[in-house]
Order: sequence, then C-alpha cells, then structure tokens
Amino acid sequence: MIRDFKETDIKQIMKIWLDTNIMAHHFIDGSYWLKSYAAVEKILPQATVYVYDSNGQIQGFLGLNGDYIEGIFVDAEYQSKGIGSELLCYAKERHNKLLLNVYKRNERAAAFYTREGFAVLTEQIEEETKESELTMVWKPLEAEICTAYK
Repeated sequence: MIRDFKETDIKQIMKIWLDTNIMAHHFIDGSYWLKSYAAVEKILPQATVYVYDSNGQIQGFLGLNGDYIEGIFVDAEYQSKGIGSELLCYAKERHNKLLLNVYKRNERAAAFYTREGFAVLTEQIEEETKESELTMVWKPLEAEICTAYK
C-alpha cells in the first residue's frame, strides 16, 4: 500500500536511497552518494514522500518538492514488479504537472519515465557530477487513466 512518510521510516528509506543510487549510477563514484547521505537524510522529511509499504517492509518511495520529483527509489529485490509505476501513478493523481531530472546514462530510468508519459524538455550538464542529465516533464492527457495501483 502507498502511504505518507513517517519519521520512523527514515532508516529503511535511506538504505534504499543509498543502495539504489550506487547501483543505478555505476558511472558516478559511490563516494559521491556516501558524502550526500547526511544532507539527504536531513532534508528528506521536509519533502512530500510517498512510501510503498508491504506489511511494515518499505519496498520503495517517491520524494516530491512541489511538482518536482526528487526521485523514485525501489529496493533492488522489488524492482520490475510495478512499484515505481504505482508510486508515480499516485503522484500523477495529485498533480497537474510533474518534473524531474534523470542522468542520461541511467538509460533504464530514462526509458521508464518515457514509458510513463514524460517528455524531455532540456539536456544539461549536472554541475557536481559533470554528468549529462535530462529534465523531463509530464502533463496529463485528457484521456489518461492511471490504473497502476487500482
């Protein structure tokens, strides 16, 4: 089930965040994510976070700052089971527009967002990592019905 973040979720969420970033971004040194860990842990509770919880086990989450998706993270064990799509559907139902950035070399994530109806707005170099990233946007189509978690 998808629910709002609770402060007691932080340890599980941060483990998923770190593990997923290191795995998905093999082209960025793992030390980058380790250095970012404390800052993310501190600011994460200030975001809107939707948690995918199955009997007390957090399997994934989505973080939002307004209409901007800070990230969708699904535990490696539960990837490719529709959890990311469910979380995204949940966010789509609550927003008229969604934006995000994804590293171009993270081809799996970029393809996922394209399948989910996102379009590339711009491409730029991310300052800290020097990696090319895509800014993508989603706006609902008139006939679009999100059924991922229903």
